[in-house]
Amino acid sequence: MITGAYARHMSRYNRWQNNQLAGFLQGLSPEELSRERGAFFGSILGTANHLLWGDWIWMSRFDKGPGPESNTHRKGGGIHESVKLCPDLAHWLTLRDTIDARIAVWANTLGDDLITGPFTWYSAAKEADVTLPYAQCVMHFFNHQTHHRGQLHKMLTEAGSEAPVSDLCFMPEEV
Repeated sequence: MITGAYARHMSRYNRWQNNQLAGFLQGLSPEELSRERGAFFGSILGTANHLLWGDWIWMSRFDKGPGPESNTHRKGGGIHESVKLCPDLAHWLTLRDTIDARIAVWANTLGDDLITGPFTWYSAAKEADVTLPYAQCVMHFFNHQTHHRGQLHKMLTEAGSEAPVSDLCFMPEEV
């Protein structure tokens, strides 16, 4: 299905997208970032926090490192609490850079062969162990990012902001 090369490419894409996103978020006031917008995760910052939380929880599963429950700003918390992961944009920017670097390190550990085999983790949402094909989990990880960045794109444009260019053909060689 997919290889480590796919994961490395998507890791670069993720970093590029998040770097662009950070620039647009910094152009908004704290009030605009936290304004309720009727989205599933409420505000721009709430959605950005959930995106970051999702990346962090999957990284903790993939690389067996610390997860969001180790966050000094908020202990534990599940999907619905993910919107409060970072109290403000400054904290989000710092943690976003940390998690993006961690994603790159993990992706670089994957070889060029097909990603195969089962992957098991404990799902707090299901309150059970879940086992799926590892490749499917990796694809979901990157798809989850794209889904929520699409929501952020919509909210940014509604707020009168520009929004990131997302077409792969515009991704620079070095990110």
